[in-house]
Amino acid sequence: MKKLLTLTLLFISIQLSAQPNTEVYLMDITHADGKMKLSNLRNISNNEGYDNQPSFYDENTILFAGTRNGQTDIARYTIKSSSISWIIDTAGGSEYSPLRIPKSTAISAVRLDTSGLQRLYEYDTSNGASKVIRKDAKVGYHVWYSDDILVHTILVDNRMDLVVSNLTDGTHTTVQKQVGRSLHKIPDTELVSYIAKDQENWFVKSLHPITGATEIISQLPPTTEDITWMADGSMLTATGNLLYRFKPESKENPESINLSEYEEINSVSRMAVSPDGKYLALVAQEPISKIVQKQVDSYNAGDLDAFVNCYSENVLVTNFPADTLYVGREKMRRNYSGLSPDNKVYEVEVVNRITIGNKVIDQEKVTKNGVFQQFQVALYEVENNAISSMRFIFDDKAAPNPETIVQKQLDKYNARDIDGFLQTYTEDVQLFNFPDQERSKGQEEMRKGYAGFFESTPDLHCEIKNRIVIRNIVIDEEYITANGNNFSAVAVYEVENGKIAKVTFVR
Repeated sequence: MKKLLTLTLLFISIQLSAQPNTEVYLMDITHADGKMKLSNLRNISNNEGYDNQPSFYDENTILFAGTRNGQTDIARYTIKSSSISWIIDTAGGSEYSPLRIPKSTAISAVRLDTSGLQRLYEYDTSNGASKVIRKDAKVGYHVWYSDDILVHTILVDNRMDLVVSNLTDGTHTTVQKQVGRSLHKIPDTELVSYIAKDQENWFVKSLHPITGATEIISQLPPTTEDITWMADGSMLTATGNLLYRFKPESKENPESINLSEYEEINSVSRMAVSPDGKYLALVAQEPISKIVQKQVDSYNAGDLDAFVNCYSENVLVTNFPADTLYVGREKMRRNYSGLSPDNKVYEVEVVNRITIGNKVIDQEKVTKNGVFQQFQVALYEVENNAISSMRFIFDDKAAPNPETIVQKQLDKYNARDIDGFLQTYTEDVQLFNFPDQERSKGQEEMRKGYAGFFESTPDLHCEIKNRIVIRNIVIDEEYITANGNNFSAVAVYEVENGKIAKVTFVR
């Protein structure tokens, strides 16, 4: 595996907060025309709090760490019966990162005791009885190379080091300092993969635990923590709601699998593939729509603390797209200081919602003491389980209906009629990436960008999944087919004098 495949430009940076609310999901894997297909999404943890670190015990059983009674225990999910049972219940301690021990029915897991002691234990799956495997080291993550060779990370100061332990002769060899949490056996090889983080760029590397030989497999962007391996030797990694699958020695571009159609999926992290290659278990953070709904419910309940706590410390509040009203949670608290259960005047009802990436766009009906006041749109950005920005669009009942011209441009787009398409725009139309990054200005620049695209994309089609109309603005949630690929996008069209003057693309 000597060929280095650089993927950095294909990824979008994401930030994962420590111990967020997460769920474990399961999807079916099929293959068609050389591409991987994922379907039948189901939440197998379905549990409030932290549920994470899935691994396959066998082809029908998944282990994961889940929150229960104020601590983290090991759960077992049976695929055929869709049932969960808890196999470890340690008083005064939590378990993480469960794995089946080779040639055994027992499992191993990292135990974090309330005293702060963190060790790797072996557990009997029939009765939960345990014994320590490494009592002299603070183990972070691990993978079994064989029943007596353990590859694991050891917490040292503010880093993790990669160590190979021979449990038969008691030897422990440090292979590399500053590594990540993702450790896996590479199918049909004598190798284990790990992520080296000792340089500015992060690399997936292979290790032969017996010889100690290491090689670079692939470069990864600094914020991509997790990978897994498919049975055919291809590697799977994720950023946001996109999965990438590729064979490290192949010259072909990585295959992308977009999970944005699933509202429940938000920022994929840990992944595991079943031994028979039929299932993918993955971890995702709490859906951003749920976070946004919490602040709506808190506002309507008059709960000021719960409402404000849904926002980040430096939340940005603007009129769309970037006319700043104020910054900061404390300023928000002062602005909403009158909010209380006994002093509720306004109430908000979400009548339409669009979710894409880390953004939620709500069309809201506002009432005052039960009497309708207006419609408004709020565009929320969510980062690290908190709303980081909120942008308002307020209604103007006197504005002409902008929907007709926007629908016309959609029809011309689907017909790949470049002249008819451009006629729906003003001469000086501006295109932006959200919130206000200009990407082109004027019809001629649009022609350069779209004419060749229309000609080279015979299967081009845009379907509107959802549409919000307010003032002179149309917000379309679009599902686009192009060159055999499908993806979702949101476009915010602003209409002036009967033509589209500005478009902001939200991703």
